[in-house]
Amino acid sequence: MNYVVREPLEAAAHPLLEPTGVNGVYGRTALFERVIDGMSALISEHRDRNAEVLRFPPVISRSHIEKSGYLHSFPHLLGAVSCLHGDETKIRAAADRPDGGWTSALSATDLVLAPAACYHLYPLVARRGPVPAGGLLFDVACDCFRHEPSQDTDRLQTFRMREYVCVGLPEQVRDFRDQWMVRAKELAESLGLNARLAPASDPFFGRVAKLLADSQVEQALKFELLIPVRSEQFPTACMSFNCHRDHFGTKWGLRTDAGDLAHTGCVAFGMDRIALALFATHGTDLQRWPAFVRDALSI
Repeated sequence: MNYVVREPLEAAAHPLLEPTGVNGVYGRTALFERVIDGMSALISEHRDRNAEVLRFPPVISRSHIEKSGYLHSFPHLLGAVSCLHGDETKIRAAADRPDGGWTSALSATDLVLAPAACYHLYPLVARRGPVPAGGLLFDVACDCFRHEPSQDTDRLQTFRMREYVCVGLPEQVRDFRDQWMVRAKELAESLGLNARLAPASDPFFGRVAKLLADSQVEQALKFELLIPVRSEQFPTACMSFNCHRDHFGTKWGLRTDAGDLAHTGCVAFGMDRIALALFATHGTDLQRWPAFVRDALSI
């Protein structure tokens, strides 16, 4: 059965999200969180029994992000944690500057805001030693940040990301990614969501961005699950399916028991976007949602 967006998302946003005065940053209501909790539980039901569960903070080591290559590829999206340093006199003088002048006294710490949950994982795996022959599976999550302020409610600066990650041989990672592409589409359709898979690319920075994006699409390294949130014509990417090849294996020295360079891949669930897709499709009155959707989410 096909479903269409019942109402413009902006018209439904008030009972779901509370503005904070900053584009892309919202408070979330109990109604919104109820659906998020249901989605989280449903995703957990599909977790491989061998997957290790890890939950990470919203900040990550600056050196880890630099080593992973994120700074080079996406400097326009990265947020750094800066603080006031010095003795009481120096900090007080900065804090007393008028009209936000204190910000000029900030200096960087060794932390940045996590741009994706899986960036926490690769140095952890590297510390543990060789990747076993059967590969490794993880269930990771954290609150993430990307500096892309927008007035569109489906494009947040701070958002929650859940990921299933595979580390292993190239064929293991490819099979993991491809199986999840099928499974995720079925999962979305079981929630009454119109969803389609499409090749995609990351928003690389600078003059080489188009070349890198075209290469990513040509090699079929990234796909997205698109679901109407604001409109049918311009659907929103709510999940992504990524083969990183040996990028993180090379950066972090990840090797298998046999000494081969390990590959990595992930399926990422944009938790807030999936919730918004559900509300945009079924409305904001949960009691009017299809019974099979409410049953699936235990709401």
